Amino acid sequence: MKKLPKLSKKVCINAKKVPVTLPKCPPPVLTLNNGIKMPSFGLGTWLAPPGEVGEVVKQAIEVGYRLFDCAWLYGNEKEIGEGLRSKISEGSVYREDLFICTKLWNTFHEQEKVVPACRASLKNFGLNYLDLYLIHFPTAQKGRRVNPKLPFKNAENLDYDYVKTWKGMEECVKLGLTKSIGISNFNSQQVMRVLDNCDITPVINQIEVTPFLPQHKLIKFCKSNFIEIMGYSPLGSPARPWAKPDDKMLSLEDPTLINIGERYKKSGSQVVLRYVFQLGTIPIPKTSNLQRLKHNISIFDFELDHNEMCAINQAFKNGVRVCHAEELKDNIHYPFHLVEE
Repeated sequence: MKKLPKLSKKVCINAKKVPVTLPKCPPPVLTLNNGIKMPSFGLGTWLAPPGEVGEVVKQAIEVGYRLFDCAWLYGNEKEIGEGLRSKISEGSVYREDLFICTKLWNTFHEQEKVVPACRASLKNFGLNYLDLYLIHFPTAQKGRRVNPKLPFKNAENLDYDYVKTWKGMEECVKLGLTKSIGISNFNSQQVMRVLDNCDITPVINQIEVTPFLPQHKLIKFCKSNFIEIMGYSPLGSPARPWAKPDDKMLSLEDPTLINIGERYKKSGSQVVLRYVFQLGTIPIPKTSNLQRLKHNISIFDFELDHNEMCAINQAFKNGVRVCHAEELKDNIHYPFHLVEE
């Protein structure tokens, strides 16, 4: 793959050319188990509108986002890459300041397919390397995805061991295609199998984390093994295409959230994002609205106390998993049969 020219270290932010308004209290930076630094808050890009997501990425960089969570499945890596490269080339940000994560889809689990899939994502982005590459699910499938809104359709289950897939992920690191590797939607038993059979330890397990699904046990387990948690769908993914009319929805107007928010002059959504962060995760909410981009990242100037965290736990107990991947239930490696609450 043709390498992109590297920006000179002498290039700096040109405030007159490209205004960059960083939040007063930016997200903290954490250190992964391989020593690499990672922002503790990011932008999710699933279902980001085609034709708009590139501009959203540029706006996000301007208001302080540095972590972008992507996936081959989402079908928008090229457009996201255009937005990223635009901000790099104009001097708003260095490539080294950004943390780009994408994911290996289920249909590329065979070990020999992993490196080519990673190279394909890099070509889509127009970047020389990824910061983080994740196995999207522990479940292998045959066929190709058609619609990111219904990701498990038009593909049949494949009995393939994700430990072999992990060996392909390790090769991506050895080839310099990605700095770090991790997993997504793995339960504790599956995480342990990877740990027992790896040469390179996963740095991240990306899982659904919401007030409905706080994942206390799985978070504690991963952190005890020096694996950080990225929390997807922190606001409950109200736009998920498979939602049924009678599905329970996470109400951001819940009295518990509103009452807590009033103490800090914060909205219900900001309280939820702060809650998910304080559970010990890296929240990655998705939005395409500039004001909500600013709103979502403005959660680092207050802290919920123990009683407030407990109140949220109590208010939303007996909730639901919104990304249940029901089409994968017959897959031998379906992760959600194991109850970990």
